Amino acid sequence: MKPLHRGKPRSRQGGTGGRTAAIFLVPFFALFLFTMIAPLIYSVILSLFATKKSGLGFGASPETIFVGLENFVEVLSSQSFLAGFGRLAIYIVLYIPAMIGGALILALLLDSTAALLKRTFQLLLFLPHAVPGVIAALIWTYLYTPGVSPIVRALESGGISIDFFSAELVLPAIVNIAVWEWTGFNVIIIYTALQAVPREVLEAARVDGAGGVRTAIAIKLPLVAPALGVILLFTSIGSLQLFTQPAILSTASSAITPTYVPNMWAYDAAFNRLDLNQAAAASIIIAALAGVVSFFITRLNSKGATA
Repeated sequence: MKPLHRGKPRSRQGGTGGRTAAIFLVPFFALFLFTMIAPLIYSVILSLFATKKSGLGFGASPETIFVGLENFVEVLSSQSFLAGFGRLAIYIVLYIPAMIGGALILALLLDSTAALLKRTFQLLLFLPHAVPGVIAALIWTYLYTPGVSPIVRALESGGISIDFFSAELVLPAIVNIAVWEWTGFNVIIIYTALQAVPREVLEAARVDGAGGVRTAIAIKLPLVAPALGVILLFTSIGSLQLFTQPAILSTASSAITPTYVPNMWAYDAAFNRLDLNQAAAASIIIAALAGVVSFFITRLNSKGATA
């Protein structure tokens, strides 16, 4: 009697499954290639060339030549570009602790309220994030403008004269817009993580006599640390992409120059100075910095998860 080959049908089924999976993955990889990889490769190529004009720029057409890393050296030698990174560093120092700390406190408070209030506060906290970034910046530009802002008028009635568009306050004003826009979104993420905390653990802490504050610090906070790590990662990457708020406020504040932050420097190089090669080099530098920051935060989160 001929023996049965039990393994053969299984291998044929696995091969069919692999081809089916490959067919479904083709659209994803095609889209990923044309929308993510191709622009990145084009930017790298663009950053290695420069457009040179002979003589006074009259007559002969501009010539594109290979310059290697010259554009990167010129961008990193630009005082305005480095000054933009200085402002961005101050923005990150102010924004990330304020936003994550505020989101954590609000989520813990939300987790301790009644069920009806939870749904109401979730909606109210999420509403600012539903407003597009440009609209949010326009709203706060109005609220910062002397003469029309009810906030400025109320402060002046109390004897406090304040100019949110001054060189000293415009950066905190930008931080305030970002905190207003993103805190509610991150409250929802942390609150969702809090809902996954085992209720029996909280009951055991309550039986042992732990109060609300001690339970929050000793039990809830360590259990939502992975969610906080994800928020820190995305917030750090988003902070490096700061553009919309200062770009909108620049229409009302002379303290915000066209090269106020690195992304505005790249935009100014591309569309005002018409130097696409330096704009590409600046963009790659910013993207590389975002990659380095992401790597270290991911490593930090991994160590925290395995500790």
